[in-house]
Amino acid sequence: MLAARSMLRSVPRSHAVARPAAFLFRSIQHEAQQTRLPPLVFTFDIDGVLLRGPHTIPAARRALNMLNGANPMGVKIPFILLTNGGGVGEEARRRKLSSQLGVELHSNQIVQAHTILKSVVHKYGDEHVLVLGGRNDEIRKVAEGYGFKNVYTSLDVLAWKPEVWPFHELTAEERASTKSVDFLQIPISAIFVFHDPRNWSLDIQVIIDVIRSRGLIGGPYLDTPVPADQQPLPQNAREHEPSSTSGDKGKNKPVELVFCNPDLIWKSDFPQPRLGQGAFREAFQTVYKELVGTTYPIVQYGKPTTATYEFAERVLRDRLEELRGERIEQLPTVYMVGDNPESDIAGANGAGWPSILVRTGVYDPAQGEPPHKPTYIAEDVEEAVRWAIECEMRRK
Repeated sequence: MLAARSMLRSVPRSHAVARPAAFLFRSIQHEAQQTRLPPLVFTFDIDGVLLRGPHTIPAARRALNMLNGANPMGVKIPFILLTNGGGVGEEARRRKLSSQLGVELHSNQIVQAHTILKSVVHKYGDEHVLVLGGRNDEIRKVAEGYGFKNVYTSLDVLAWKPEVWPFHELTAEERASTKSVDFLQIPISAIFVFHDPRNWSLDIQVIIDVIRSRGLIGGPYLDTPVPADQQPLPQNAREHEPSSTSGDKGKNKPVELVFCNPDLIWKSDFPQPRLGQGAFREAFQTVYKELVGTTYPIVQYGKPTTATYEFAERVLRDRLEELRGERIEQLPTVYMVGDNPESDIAGANGAGWPSILVRTGVYDPAQGEPPHKPTYIAEDVEEAVRWAIECEMRRK
């Protein structure tokens, strides 16, 4: 994997311009504060912790104010946002969240479900890849922003051959977002489910077409059982067959299928949780197994996977080093605050972080004890932050 540091270095620094004396004093004061490393840092989930749907949870602004220095320690406490959501670039998400939360965030504080895909651009940047999720070609633009050069969507496939899924007619807006491609000439090497698909039936059909044909949509399915009279020769009979040419090397390789968010459900403004990308994955695997007899091997990112928590830890370390202007040998205690026991709490526990479960999102106390035990259960994010700070102060 590429280091998360390369992602952080892409964030532009402020240009040197004349500043009022008061501003310079505040800047010096801010830098002086950062020379003292706080004993804790935070990782927050977003939906169900800071926001509920498009609305800010009232306790969120008070919690962020504490992190900005209004706490008994009198220091700013660094934090990042770690979400299984996504669908837009980190800079676009930063601008929206800054407005919603009333605090100026930096792009290097935002880790979305698909941010980790920046670390595989070295492997697939020049390959043809299919990306799924979001509206129109929004996800294509995110992928291209990460460095993927040949990016296609299921709407491109439908525009190429409407008979691929005759139950959906492209709208004018959807058609305008497509690329003109002959997919029989474009071998797809990987499928990345960046965000929640909007048309499950179309996307499941296209995934199946891609992986069963080993990348050539419209090509023959290569996992179909071969008739008895066409079975491969026994090993001893194959020994004298001509070896494959170098031009055949790499052909018909299995297509890598990557999901970025394992959440089965998530919390919106609707009273009950909504189905998430994890539900789409299960729907695909059920259909695929019915057709082929087994599930398809996948790569899974997102909370609670180890890969995502290790990536988040590198982002936190880079964030601290950027604020301090020097290398740090050891991270302070990392507190995870989340609303989903299956993703936030399970992942934090696996990473060895103290975990705080809040009651403002997916977790419903009426359903009994959470399946993954948190270090502490709080009413909301404000109580969570206050409790973590008090814990660290007691250790002094």
